[in-house]
Amino acid sequence: MPHNTLKEKTARGFFWGALNNGAMQVLNAVFGIVLARKLDQADYGLIGMLTIFTLIANSLQDSGFVTALTNKRDATHHDYNSVFWFNITVSLCLYFLFFFCAPLIADFFHEPILTPLSRYYFIGFFIASFSIVPRAILFRQIKQRELAIMGIVSLLVSGTVGILMAYNGMAFWGLATQTITFNLMVSILSWMLSGWRPTFPLSEWKKSPSAWAGPIREMFPFSSKMLITSIFNQVNNNIFSLVLGKIYTKVEVGTYSQANKWNTMGASTITGMVQGVAQPAFVEVGDDLGRLRRVFSKMLRFTCFVTFPVMFCLALVAPEFIVTLIKEKWLPSAHLMQILCIGGAFLPIATLYYNLIISRGKSDVYMWNIIAQGCAILGSILMVYALGGGVTSMVIAYVLIVILWTGIWHIFLHQEIRYPFLSALKDILPFLLIAAVTMLLTYIATRPLLTLTPQNSPLPPPLILLLTRILLAATIYLGLLWLFGAKILKECIGFLFKKKKAQGRD
Repeated sequence: MPHNTLKEKTARGFFWGALNNGAMQVLNAVFGIVLARKLDQADYGLIGMLTIFTLIANSLQDSGFVTALTNKRDATHHDYNSVFWFNITVSLCLYFLFFFCAPLIADFFHEPILTPLSRYYFIGFFIASFSIVPRAILFRQIKQRELAIMGIVSLLVSGTVGILMAYNGMAFWGLATQTITFNLMVSILSWMLSGWRPTFPLSEWKKSPSAWAGPIREMFPFSSKMLITSIFNQVNNNIFSLVLGKIYTKVEVGTYSQANKWNTMGASTITGMVQGVAQPAFVEVGDDLGRLRRVFSKMLRFTCFVTFPVMFCLALVAPEFIVTLIKEKWLPSAHLMQILCIGGAFLPIATLYYNLIISRGKSDVYMWNIIAQGCAILGSILMVYALGGGVTSMVIAYVLIVILWTGIWHIFLHQEIRYPFLSALKDILPFLLIAAVTMLLTYIATRPLLTLTPQNSPLPPPLILLLTRILLAATIYLGLLWLFGAKILKECIGFLFKKKKAQGRD
């Protein structure tokens, strides 16, 4: 591929990644709003207590083999078939393990209802095991359109089922069924869209009982590292649901879960956009360190250009956002959401960092760094609890670890491509500071708005404040960037206009 096409390819990838992730998050938001208006904190708290077990089970059933298959250049049907039957076997064993451990989970959280609920909810990860290999094939073949169709249709069907059950009084059972339905739809559609079918390895077993497992043994050294990293990632992202569920009430767990849901939704949109482009671009650059530093620098500036205004604005409007969309009963989630969004602004940056590290073949560095981060997060939470701190203090400690860990990622990045810390600060700080100043000016300008709202206004005051703050923040942010001559803004505008002209010619 010609040298000068990487920029266009990366820009196009960011563009379509933003559209795909944005569409999924909008649908998630719509269903989340409807369900949150009907259900309460306790309903979400019960599901939140079980989420970490399902996510860890998903990591175990995958065992890192999907990533291994994606990176294997000469993957055959035998490879896919072996991984498929391995996933099914592991998932079935895990389901029976969790089925019999359900009473222990209920005793741990002091919630008897978790025994039948967990046995039902965990069916979802067993169903999901049937889609792992077909999805890996679609991903390997870069069939983003098919993956988008699969995700959107599954979300529409499962969200509708969850809403119907919730509005018929089935509360947390509706949330559990929504997850199961989503996994079922993904499995069905992935088989339809991939066209791949497994074969029962009877002939291979007759020749040699271990013949079918050859690909598993071959890929295990790589996949095992990805498995360990995936498990710690899930623990890092869901440690609060586990810890809070043990030491606080299900209402407090639900309050936190709702705050984290909206923070995750915002951060995941940007992270998914970065994730889908970064590693392929870094791999394509190869060992040209000078060019790799330039590509990383541009991606870092673009990520900061998007993540800081989006996440800081979400923090600014959190109270109005919560009250407008999911009613005042969830208002206690707003201040936790504000804190989480500050940390969430740094998650896409960390994603960019570790994608470069992985592209350099340092999966062990990635693994140990994730493990160390998880230990630091857990240690800080337990320390805050031992000192008598509450949920808010724990969330602050978590966010501080996330922000500070960006510096840890940079240490390893510098070892790989010799990218100076001061250069990273020059890429990050301008967007961080302009976004922070933007939110401060927006807050000051809109503070008196509620007292000036006409009594006969067709819109409720929180909605007026929400819309005004978003529009004003966007205007100020883009205006300041234009005033200071931000190159990344002009490049984005140029790309969008270029795309419109191309569509017009088509």
